[in-house]
Amino acid sequence: MIIDSSVLIAILRLEPGYERFVLAITQAKRRLLAAPTYLETTMVLAGGRQDEILDRLDTFLRTASIETIPFTADHAAVARQAFLRYGKGRHPAALNFGDCIAYATARLEAMPLLFKGDDFRLTDIEAAV
Repeated sequence: MIIDSSVLIAILRLEPGYERFVLAITQAKRRLLAAPTYLETTMVLAGGRQDEILDRLDTFLRTASIETIPFTADHAAVARQAFLRYGKGRHPAALNFGDCIAYATARLEAMPLLFKGDDFRLTDIEAAV
């Protein structure tokens, strides 16, 4: 499965319902994270906080065997198409930059996407849960 930043943020902030994401991740055969999604997650979590939460992010990625993968020109082309079709101001899904990255990664890896919220449910991407 591909993991969106929204899931990692929910887990590390212990948001309501985070347990179902942890369960889904532990049950997945393969767990992937796009490199830009790692950066996006870092930027959100680090805002005004100590580095401790970033250490927890890295520890979680390592212990959950989540592999960070490259984001290529092919990914960028698919992300562009996702924006043109589902982007904010163009479609009710209102995908933002990070969403388009996760969408493209799920599409090119042909894997379901684990995400929090309803935005991806308005697209043609397969949901992991």
